Amino acid sequence: MAERAFTITYPDSNTHSVVKYAATGLTQASLDTTPGIGSVQFADRSVQVIGTFGAAGNLRIEGSIDGGTTWAVLTDPQGNALDFTAAKIEAITELVELVRARVTAGDGTTSLSVYFIMRRATPPRS
Repeated sequence: MAERAFTITYPDSNTHSVVKYAATGLTQASLDTTPGIGSVQFADRSVQVIGTFGAAGNLRIEGSIDGGTTWAVLTDPQGNALDFTAAKIEAITELVELVRARVTAGDGTTSLSVYFIMRRATPPRS
C-alpha cells in the first residue's frame, strides 16, 4: 500500500477559511491511500473523485476517530457509503478526527484523483 501526498491550496486566499486537498495518481496496483486529513475544524466537507476507474474500480472515503488506527467508510447526506465507482462530487456527513481516501478495487488502468474541499467553522486566527 502506497500513500499519495496531498497538494494543499487555499481557494479563499484572504482568510484561509477554505482548504483544498488534492491527490493524484491513486492506483489499484498498490491499493493507494492518502494521508489522513484532520477534519474536526471543518464545518463543511466535500469530496470529488475523477479519473480512470478501470474494471470495477473503487475509491472509498474513510474516517477515523481513534487517531488513524481504525478506519470506517463514511457516508453522504442520504446515508450512502462513499464508495466512488464513477466520477462525482459528494458531501461528507460524519464529523471524524481524520478523513482519507483509499483505492479498494480496480485493474491496471485504474488511476484516480481525489479532491477534498473543506470550510472552517470559523476562520483561523492571524
